[in-house]
Amino acid sequence: MRDNKPHNMKEKEYEIVELLRKLNMNRPVALTLASLSRGDEITSREIEMNSNLRQPEVSIAMRYLRENEWVQIREVKKTEGKGRPVKLYRLTTPLEEIIRSIEKKVLVESRSVLENIERLKRLA
Repeated sequence: MRDNKPHNMKEKEYEIVELLRKLNMNRPVALTLASLSRGDEITSREIEMNSNLRQPEVSIAMRYLRENEWVQIREVKKTEGKGRPVKLYRLTTPLEEIIRSIEKKVLVESRSVLENIERLKRLA
């Protein structure tokens, strides 16, 4: 196992993180996405424990996932005591579809880079 791998994360999940990072996804989003990839509904606290992220990092990652419409949030009132309801998170988009979305974006960016290189060659 890698030294920087969160201790609660399975090897497959961390490999997902590493590959997403190589595709320029920021670390908190990659770790949060990998934590949610199990398919279970989980709390932000469980994501924090699984990924070794701090609460603000999970919140920022969740904002990105919500903006892409990849995650569902459900609030559950606490049965005991006072305080805010507990938020439960679950991927609404299958990981395979998220990967296709990332692939599409990378292909568009790559085409643009190649077009710019070709234009530079013609100008040189």
